[in-house]
Amino acid sequence: MTKIIKSKYKVSRRLGKSIWGNAKDPYNSRNSRPGQHGDSKTRGSLSVFGSHLREKQSLKAHYGRISEKQFKNTFAIASKMKGNTAENFAFLLESRLDMTVYRMKLAPTIFCARQMVSHGHILVNGKVVNIPSQKLKVGDTIELKSSSKEVEIYASSIQSQDRTVPEYLSLDLKTNSGKYVRRPVISDIPYPFEVNFGSVVEFYSR
Repeated sequence: MTKIIKSKYKVSRRLGKSIWGNAKDPYNSRNSRPGQHGDSKTRGSLSVFGSHLREKQSLKAHYGRISEKQFKNTFAIASKMKGNTAENFAFLLESRLDMTVYRMKLAPTIFCARQMVSHGHILVNGKVVNIPSQKLKVGDTIELKSSSKEVEIYASSIQSQDRTVPEYLSLDLKTNSGKYVRRPVISDIPYPFEVNFGSVVEFYSR
């Protein structure tokens, strides 16, 4: 399981962009690098390898800092699928159960979504699934377990106006459930920063 440290928002300052677009993100008020001398350091130009690495790090961080092994294996699967590798990679990342729970606003953060799944709060097609990396298929139904629907943090997340549910997912506010409607393309995905999938593909294709 991925190690999640308390200062997880610090990654936004390190990478120079708001990774999750959250109002709490310190990058919004202080976009210097973290550390004692962060304010005095300028963000110099990167090499080609460095820019590709940063794009990979940013994308991996957005999906909740999943392990490098898991991220790389997902890319390997995408590269063997028919069609565009970048689109396949984005689709596989978005079809993770924890990310779907987050996109549906059943959880306020990707980290909370992962914890919800691990603790058995989420049903997929009526059955409890506790594997955050579980890949969903078009038509799958996702919902909060009945005993979890009254938990304040989940209820307030669903009603929040900070994020909207993307078109490839559906959400029924009355039942706190939704469906994986269709396969997304990169332009559908609500990233809070500009993602260069081409750089990520080049990084892993070296």
